[in-house]
Amino acid sequence: MSPPAILGICAGITTAIQLLGFAVAYQLQTETFYDILGGLNFLVLGAYSAYAGQDAGNNLLWVNDGRKVANTVVFSCSRAWLLVFLAWRAHERGGDSRFDGVKDKFGLFLLYWTVQGVWCFTIAMPAIFVNSVAAEPKEFSALDTVSIAAWAFAVVFEIIADIQKAKWVKRGRQGTFCQVGVWKLSRHPNYFAEMLQWWSAWLFAYGSCSNGGFNYQWFFSILSPLFTMHILLNTGGTGVMSANGKNLKRYYDACPEEYARYRENTSILIPFVGYQHVPKFLKRTIFLDLERYEYRPSIQGADNKKSE
Repeated sequence: MSPPAILGICAGITTAIQLLGFAVAYQLQTETFYDILGGLNFLVLGAYSAYAGQDAGNNLLWVNDGRKVANTVVFSCSRAWLLVFLAWRAHERGGDSRFDGVKDKFGLFLLYWTVQGVWCFTIAMPAIFVNSVAAEPKEFSALDTVSIAAWAFAVVFEIIADIQKAKWVKRGRQGTFCQVGVWKLSRHPNYFAEMLQWWSAWLFAYGSCSNGGFNYQWFFSILSPLFTMHILLNTGGTGVMSANGKNLKRYYDACPEEYARYRENTSILIPFVGYQHVPKFLKRTIFLDLERYEYRPSIQGADNKKSE
């Protein structure tokens, strides 16, 4: 089966999973298994593309291709962790506030499931491409080695960040804002790791292009890291945008000087020491510490007065 055909079937699988999930969730008026089906969707796409990309007639089996094995294992570990973590977090919180006032609205609730389907399919595109190419296994290039190592590192780094934050929350949020472990080096280490994962996956997928040449399906799988960055940096419901701006008020009310120092000395994404010495114009550009993420008390106060 050709790579485009496998990609199309993966789109169909995703549509079926999300529409079925929506139908049951709307009937039961629950969001309980929303994140669970998102995680399972990823795992099904990884498994199906690995199976469908084999060429048994020419003995090109998935298990005999180190590139496909590495791709599928790292991808599956990444998405399995996401599945476990989101399910655990929803259980701990007793629900998901994103769906307050949404579950009973057919069109809006369907939109949430549709967006999740687009997210699952788009993010998985590089992994699907690697698994769907039936070709003789070849040695890893330098780019292959660096990119798969970076991808695996990002998965482990995100797991560490999530666990450290979860433990800090369970212990009563000591210190008002999280500064434990990798959170001393980055204000959002989990989001940094998520973005690093899909840029690494896309670069790793390049090695599956025929003779190292250009491939349109590989090229358009750049939507995976771009969509990830858009969701985490630009949308208000999650990610950096959601965690900053007016939502920083609680920190500036509780410990304004300490939190201001933390923001000044700690990178918003890329973990490293010495952020306070980075020039402001670099922070506002390549480090993505954008002005829109700042808390503006005067503006917030004016907005509150208007609403009174």
